[in-house]
Amino acid sequence: MGIKPGPKRKNEDGTPDKRQRVRPETKKKHPKLKEHNHEKGD
Repeated sequence: MGIKPGPKRKNEDGTPDKRQRVRPETKKKHPKLKEHNHEKGD
């Protein structure tokens, strides 16, 4: 069973948590977060 998706964590000052990653298709919604790409089969 996978991890349940949920809202992105935010720091106490309201900025997005830099440890989070976003998929390329949702990058527009979260421009400050790093992109995360999976290799085929991962």
